[in-house]
Amino acid sequence: MKKQHWLARRETIRSLWIVFALVLAATVIAELFVAQEAHFDVERIFGFNAWFGLLACAGMITVAKLLGVVLKRPDTYYEGGDD
Repeated sequence: MKKQHWLARRETIRSLWIVFALVLAATVIAELFVAQEAHFDVERIFGFNAWFGLLACAGMITVAKLLGVVLKRPDTYYEGGDD
């Protein structure tokens, strides 16, 4: 039996998710201890940068999916025709 790559193991994936979640939580909590200069009033909301990043990423994924639907071509698009 072939040994599974360490990144494909279920335990490793779970551990990575936990580590990533802890790092993200630490960066949001660090906002309490770091003075930030807000350019707009909405930036004063606690965790604004985290929410903004999440929503921007979700928006980019949505736009990419819509572009995929608009720009998709059939599998036979580049095959030669009977000219």
